[in-house]
Parts: sequence; structure tokens; C-alpha cells
Amino acid sequence: MQDTIRTRIDYVAASKILKQTLNLEGSPVAFKFCKTAEDIPQGMTHISENMRHCQMVGLARKEGKIFYATVENHACMGGSWALGLRELTPSLKTGEFYYKLGKFESWPACKRTIDRVPHVESLTTHATLYSPLEITPFDPTLVLIVTNPKAMLKLAQSNLYRLGGRITSNFSGIQSVCSDACAQVYLSGTPNYSLGCDGSRKFSGIEDGEMVMGIPIEMLSEIVSSLSIVTGAAGSS
Repeated sequence: MQDTIRTRIDYVAASKILKQTLNLEGSPVAFKFCKTAEDIPQGMTHISENMRHCQMVGLARKEGKIFYATVENHACMGGSWALGLRELTPSLKTGEFYYKLGKFESWPACKRTIDRVPHVESLTTHATLYSPLEITPFDPTLVLIVTNPKAMLKLAQSNLYRLGGRITSNFSGIQSVCSDACAQVYLSGTPNYSLGCDGSRKFSGIEDGEMVMGIPIEMLSEIVSSLSIVTGAAGSS
């Protein structure tokens, strides 16, 4: 059975509203956890380079590339584990990896963090798919947006427009684009906001004044339709 969403979404229109209303630099990115080779659209390009997931997101966002990647294309061990492509390496599991990077006071502090990193079940993802939202040839699992805090404010207000409530973000300053914006969103079914991490800022072009957000595809239409309302509200800045 093909992995698609039942409700049809106009991805071209959704991307246009997001780009114009938020003044995005580049495109919203359609991302998919692909469980089998059969779910990869026919004719879709298999990327030949080895790079990080966050770099792949950058290719779709800034260069308009459409492609898929399998485990051998993913250069970041932590990122590919969070995405379900491989098992956790021993150095990450024990906390040694992040301890050596100087990110934590102790190995136990590293271990407490890595144990709480949202991640897709290991070896359940066959491939990861990437495309600018407006030309995606597949139904994405989620949509990634990289933009400034003011635009994120409007997305947060759009998220709460119908039911209200509070925004809760889940992040730890590591594995931002892979875990925070993809795995967490997939597993929870709710949007998540992240400040980025050192790796994604260094390698994927996330600027100092930008953040990253993941939106589950099931919520995209509601957030997009609410966006025009909240940005046009009398109290909006």
C-alpha cells in the first residue's frame, strides 16, 4: 500500500502563502520518512554525495533540489540514527561523543541527554526524501521551515489560532534538524520549534538570526489557512 495522505493538499498554494506571508529565504522543504524502496517516486534522483541531513534540507530549501538519500549517503551518525536509518553508535550511546566535543560537564550529563533525544526506531527508515514544497513529487511526512523569530511567532500564533493553548518546544541544542524538527514532529504529531545546533548552523546555512520548525503534514493546511488571518489581525505587528 502506498504511503500517502488521504486529504489532498495544494502544495503549490501552501508554499506560496508561506513564502510570501513570511518572506522566507528559500522554500519550505517537503520531507518524508520512506519505509520501503517501492515508496520512492519513480525517476526520483538518488543523491550521489555523502552529507548531513541538515545539508540535504539546505539543498532543497536554497537550491530547489529534489532527491532521496539512503543510509550510505548520510554522513552524520547521530542524524541518521535519529531518522531511523541506522542504530546508535557506541560512542553516542555512552555519551562519549558529545563529552569529547566539550558540550557537557560529564559523561552522565551526555547520557541523560542522548537518552532523551527523539528518534525514529532504528533501521525502520529505508530512505529520506527531500523537495521544495511547491514542486514535491511525494506526499511528505512533514514540512520544514527555516526563518527568523518574528516569522516563527506568526507560525506559533497560527498553530494556536483555532484551539488556543500554549506552545511547548522540545530541544537540547544538539541534533536540531534531524531530531527536533523531523523525528520529534513525526513521533508526536505536533509542530516543534528548535534553535538549531552547532552542526546545522555550520554545515547547512542556518543563519544566526534563523530558527527551524517542523510541521506534520496533517496540520499544514490548518496552519497555512490561519496564517493569513493572524498576520492580518488588527493586533498583529
